[in-house]
Amino acid sequence: MCQRHFRVRNSLILLLLLAALTHSHAQKTPLLDPSYYSALDAELSGEEAKRNLEFVTRLHRIRGSVDFRKATDFIAARLAEYKLEGIEQFQIPADGHTLYGTQKARMAWDAQFAELWELQNKGGTWQEGTKLADEESMPIVLAEDSESGEVTADLLDVGAGTSEKDYAGKEVRGKLILTSSGPDGVVALAVEKYGAAGIISYTQNQKTAWSKEDDNLIRWGHLGSFSKTKTFCFMISLKQARNFSQRLAQGEEIRLHAKVVAGQHPGSYDFVTAVIAGSDPKLKEEEIAFTCHLDHQRPGANDNASGSLTILEVARTLNKLIQEGKMTRPARTLRFIWSPEIEGSIALLNQRPAFASRIKADIHMDMVGGGPVTKSVFHVSRSPRSLPSFVSDVGEVIGRFMNEETYAFASGYPHQFDFVSVEGGKEPLLAVLGNFHTGSDNYVYGEGSFRIPAVYMHDWPDRYIHTNFDQAGNIDPTKLKRAGIIGAASGYFIASLNASSVPSVWEALKEQALRRAGEMIERSQLVDATEASILRSTYWNYERNVFQSIRLFSTVSDDVAAAAKGFYDQLAKTLQIVQPQGAVHGAVVYSRNADIKGPVVAFGYDYLEDHFGKEKTKALKLLSHQGLWGWDYASDYAYETLNFVDGHRSTVEIRNEVSAELGPISQDDIDQYLEALAQIDIIQVKK
Repeated sequence: MCQRHFRVRNSLILLLLLAALTHSHAQKTPLLDPSYYSALDAELSGEEAKRNLEFVTRLHRIRGSVDFRKATDFIAARLAEYKLEGIEQFQIPADGHTLYGTQKARMAWDAQFAELWELQNKGGTWQEGTKLADEESMPIVLAEDSESGEVTADLLDVGAGTSEKDYAGKEVRGKLILTSSGPDGVVALAVEKYGAAGIISYTQNQKTAWSKEDDNLIRWGHLGSFSKTKTFCFMISLKQARNFSQRLAQGEEIRLHAKVVAGQHPGSYDFVTAVIAGSDPKLKEEEIAFTCHLDHQRPGANDNASGSLTILEVARTLNKLIQEGKMTRPARTLRFIWSPEIEGSIALLNQRPAFASRIKADIHMDMVGGGPVTKSVFHVSRSPRSLPSFVSDVGEVIGRFMNEETYAFASGYPHQFDFVSVEGGKEPLLAVLGNFHTGSDNYVYGEGSFRIPAVYMHDWPDRYIHTNFDQAGNIDPTKLKRAGIIGAASGYFIASLNASSVPSVWEALKEQALRRAGEMIERSQLVDATEASILRSTYWNYERNVFQSIRLFSTVSDDVAAAAKGFYDQLAKTLQIVQPQGAVHGAVVYSRNADIKGPVVAFGYDYLEDHFGKEKTKALKLLSHQGLWGWDYASDYAYETLNFVDGHRSTVEIRNEVSAELGPISQDDIDQYLEALAQIDIIQVKK
């Protein structure tokens, strides 16, 4: 069949699939009884979550810091007040050299004092003038991992400061440099080579449609946690930077006085956890985890006080409803974990392998409260394609229900639930459903070392992420409540899953498979016939494996198994699935080194770069590849390429899987990357 004919046929198939999808959508309250949604709606409080959030946003919650410990103490105290079980606070050493899998522990960091002043020249004498930055009132002005220092020096504008031409003809030594780049990116040239006394940075936030609209924003800055060169950096607004640049360009001399008392020191990663114990004598040993990251700069309201305090509210709500008999105790244990972002999760799953073995699914919240002023878009995201699981579909189905109910409420249409808080907004949620996103701890749990499927809830974009304007006043209690209900319902259903609930999961998976078929067919229009065939076959295998994942939680009846086989067989026939025949000549099969667990790029530390070499790593073509589908980045390619290494797939099969998920990539780029991983023993050729 010619490609054009096949594409026309695919378009017709898509229409039929969508018609079937519309017809199949009849369940008003997915997966759980309506009474459970009513109980969650009545009890889960966006206001309670926001009140707790307001306290936490007063703390500068950097990993290992005094304020981070205060935050964990607050969470633990609230858990005790809410009568949770198994409350535990514990620490894992953060000493600057211990490796937890692929994460080198970053030392703790605290700041006691930091001020930046502009001096005034009065009659040839420089005197104290205007205070520009004060760590006590606004901690974000001091870049994380700054070290102590005091200097009075002239300011020098070096532009980006990342190339030699930025310093040509300029006397840098002993001066404070003004840069538009992130502080860590200019240390090698400005400080190490040319002898700058310190850094003043106005680096901008992640690019969104609102970038540079508000020039009062001050971004959270970072210096290298493992840098041999110790220095300090003050972060300033774009408005202040423009003032400096204009004055310097006109030949004005600007002299600043900077004083910093801060630094790294051996410390610990701090954790707090609690449980709602399961009811089944055997299954209670399995756990469904609710996770977040508690660390961030002050105020750090949406990122990520919102996720941290929403799962606290989920813990309170589920425990109370179970104690009151309004919801039955789930068979499996519900565990709640507060930790530092990414590095904490890697350390935890490596240092306490019992957590990794007991946790069967993860409900992760990172930025779930952005109100209208933040311009945030809410996502309910799934696990990567390397980890097929119905768990992600549970979150999407419940998220879709939340979308429909809140849209109907906002529009004045018939609906069952408002899902609003008294002090919150009434806008529809309109969550984006599906797609895999890295960028938070779900990326650790779903990694090939641990293979814990996740439902990941997060806001993106958010115009105030990582800035001084990420404040509690921007947080919407209704948004917190809705995220909490999606998470609570998802986690509770998965924890309660048994043979009697498998049919409802199967009905949901059929609907999800048809939705994903539509996306797959649309993507097939963008590639040639060979890649389109790969898209179809990998899609079909993925959907079958999603169904098989149910068996990790429950038995599947013969009737459901037969229905699933019939569905997937018909899908294969309709989509003309052609499976590869036999092994590909010359293809290599790799297996994973079980002693090195975690993603290659951790947090503030790059395992590949450290062990393979910085320049050699830069030469790996995969690390600069942009996906065809538009949402995917080189880091996703690297992440998934390693995840698909399982001791069974060949390098050709890995390339096909990654290409289908993220967009076509050459076999040579995949092979080059895998060979690099093999050279540092993360993987090895299977004999």
